[in-house]
Amino acid sequence: MTFAATVLTLYPEMFPGPLGISLAGRALGEGTWSLDARNIREFATDKHSTVDSTPAGGGAGMVLRADVLAAAIDSVPVGRPILAMTPRGAPLTQARVRALADGPGVTILCGRFEGFDERIFDGRAVEEVSIGDYILSGGEMGALVLLDACIRLLPGVMGAAYSGVDESFEGGLLEYPQYTRPVEWEGRTIPEVLRSGDHARIAAWRKQMAETDTRLRRPDLWERHIGARVQSPSGARQKKDE
Repeated sequence: MTFAATVLTLYPEMFPGPLGISLAGRALGEGTWSLDARNIREFATDKHSTVDSTPAGGGAGMVLRADVLAAAIDSVPVGRPILAMTPRGAPLTQARVRALADGPGVTILCGRFEGFDERIFDGRAVEEVSIGDYILSGGEMGALVLLDACIRLLPGVMGAAYSGVDESFEGGLLEYPQYTRPVEWEGRTIPEVLRSGDHARIAAWRKQMAETDTRLRRPDLWERHIGARVQSPSGARQKKDE
């Protein structure tokens, strides 16, 4: 089944952009996923193709109109999640990405200016999503990030089935440090354990490093990981034994 992506934007020429090269571009050419970038202005009803208006109650900037947005959303086939890229949304997580990648595709609504008329979220089933605590010029860059995260998980895109499993955020931890040739570089060598050929030792080292790096670099992730482990049956037994 093809993963179908529809992007509703004022700048459809931004797509596929970087998604047209490398693994995502190859998958697009092979039909693993499809892309339909639609210009929101096509759904305006006046001769000037107006998509925005001044904020109710006053204030700077312009707001995207609910009626135009609704017409754009209603033009897309049903059955796919509708996501609006906005800093007010829930943070995008790897778990949510995996759930989306396992589905039929997504419709992504890209904001501009001061954002969306709030009534679009009351009148349509739109999920608000954020890719971080910062402000971009519009939702297009966020849409590219979200799509890239999903596409790389589609069957056959990354090649080896395990390629997307042993990575940061997949198991609640950051990924362990990686090394490759040459063995020595500027006096720094690859850790001996990784050259030992002892797979059990290597696995133990990688687990320890992933836990240590997560605890030091991302204490928020570490706290969630510990909490999840304690709440699980095996975690509960471990807690009791310690």
